[in-house]
Amino acid sequence: MSLHPTAAGFGRAAEVYERARPEYPAEALDWLSDRLNLGPGRVVVDVAAGTGKLTRLLVPTGARVVAVEPLAEMRAVLERAVPEAEALEGTAEELPLEDGVADAVTAASAFHWFEPARALPEIARVLRPGGRLAIVFNTRDPEDELQRELTELLRPHGIPTSWMRDFDSGAVLRKSMVFAPPQYAEFRHEQRFDADGLVERVASISYVALLEGEERAAFLEQVRELGQRQEAPFSFPYVTQIWISRAR
Repeated sequence: MSLHPTAAGFGRAAEVYERARPEYPAEALDWLSDRLNLGPGRVVVDVAAGTGKLTRLLVPTGARVVAVEPLAEMRAVLERAVPEAEALEGTAEELPLEDGVADAVTAASAFHWFEPARALPEIARVLRPGGRLAIVFNTRDPEDELQRELTELLRPHGIPTSWMRDFDSGAVLRKSMVFAPPQYAEFRHEQRFDADGLVERVASISYVALLEGEERAAFLEQVRELGQRQEAPFSFPYVTQIWISRAR
């Protein structure tokens, strides 16, 4: 089972990820659930589920929820947080499921880690005819001044912070031979933090989790100083983006 080496950083940060990462706004879940037609008798597979930030919001729909997550540390938190879901080890490129078992597949804050040429046909394989894929991201709001300052701090330490601007999930789906052009919607929401909360939120980023020793301590101190310059509790805004596409 292959895994992007930077994504492996989430294994170090599973508990922090659970505490610090946002869930998804209710109106976004309503929009998603309606278009996936989730409810009793339906099966939804949450791929690269992490600690279950989206998984737990799918359970109240009444659908059977299966969560697939490659990292044991993340999966352990998921199993504790969302015992109603069935948790399986696997990746988007190698799903541990039979053909045509799912009515819907979701991927929340994870699609950028996938290899689309392998993952999209594999997702289509486990979907029933006419099944749908939902790609969801909580994107840090690029128009917010705090977010811009944080981006400048992050820039030297890992994956280019412009990746969400450059990575276009909709374009990937439109180029796909196995999924139809997607529907798209976006929703705004926020977390509210003090300086300590901001440090935890940043520590939950995969490439930050991979920093070691003095470099990590010095960087997180810069983040703390950024938080201390704000009036607490301060807003940490997001744009939740959703693409939904039907398997061809």
